[in-house]
Formats: sequence, structure tokens, C-alpha cells
Amino acid sequence: MKSITLRYAFILAFVALICATASSGVYFLTKDRIQHAIDNQQKELLLQVVPQSYFDNDLLASCSLPPSHLTGINKLYRATLAGNLTAYAFETTAPDGYSGDIRLLVGLTPKGEILGVRTLEHHETPGLGDKIETRISDWILSFTHQFLHSDNLQDWAVKKDGGKFDQFAGATITPRAVVNQVKRASLNLLEKLDHNLELVPCP
Repeated sequence: MKSITLRYAFILAFVALICATASSGVYFLTKDRIQHAIDNQQKELLLQVVPQSYFDNDLLASCSLPPSHLTGINKLYRATLAGNLTAYAFETTAPDGYSGDIRLLVGLTPKGEILGVRTLEHHETPGLGDKIETRISDWILSFTHQFLHSDNLQDWAVKKDGGKFDQFAGATITPRAVVNQVKRASLNLLEKLDHNLELVPCP
């Protein structure tokens, strides 16, 4: 009886080894292709907020993790053209969406022009808050070519709060969260542009 048990144990161990080896082989064979697909998707998103005419560097490779005092910005990309800085793209998170965090990607010039905003992730209510997605609505496109400076901060709010951005019928919390976060994070970055930021390359 003991020998039979040992035999089955060895068989199970052998099968487990084969499965583990096969899984590792599949991983190593496909990881480069998977990473390539992820990189291409990220590049397409970056191009939606920073047009190609603004840069000739590898925007994806310019990714940096900003210092802690640059609050509200999770990742920062720097666009350069002929060696000159022309724009930033950055990831930020609005913490006050109706159903939680809303991750955003923002394109911004050093002069305060928003080149584009896209929603990366959210959990907002379908049919209401999900209008921050381009596949549902073009509302997010209303940020494009808007300027942010000290003289027009009052405009950077939804109309219900006295600003110029539309809210959704039956849903004000979601657009308010997006507008406020784009404003907060962009202002913080613009205020720190003259400082010597210590940036760490993305892992």
C-alpha cells in the first residue's frame, strides 16, 4: 500500500513538473509579444493627449516617477522636439469619483494649454458617469486646447459650480471630480516647472 502511495506521489510530482515547465516555456515565448502589445497601446494613448507634431523623442521611454512633493501626478512623460521641451503627459487620479478613483491621462504644455485628457480607468455608473469615456461621449474632448492660468481658475469647474464645463444630466459628481483633478494636477505641475525636479525613471 505504501509503495502504491509513493508511486502516485511521484506521478503527481512529475505531472506538476511538466506543467510548470510548459507554463514557463509559454511565458518566455510570449512575454516579449505581450510587452510589445502593451507598449503599443500605451503609445496610442499618449498620442491622444500629446500629438506627434509636439515631439520627436521616445515619449514612452521618457517616463519618470515624480518626487513626492509633486502631488497628484503618478507618472510623468516629457515630450521634446529638436531637444526642446514642448509638452508633458502625466497620469493622475481623481479620488472623489461617484464610485471611487478615476485614473486620467493628461497632456499639458509648459504654457498651460491642455492638449488632451483621456480616462484610463474608472468604476462610475454605466449610462451616467461613464460618459467620461470617449466610446460613450465626447465630453472629455472639451478639455482639448483649453488654457489654465491664474486669471481663469474660476472657469475650471462644472457649470453647476460656476465654471464652463458641462455636467451630465443626473450626474454631477463624476465630471466635477475629473475637472477638479485636471485643474489641481496641472496647476501643481506648472508651479513646479521652474524647480529642479528630481525625477526617477519608471521601472
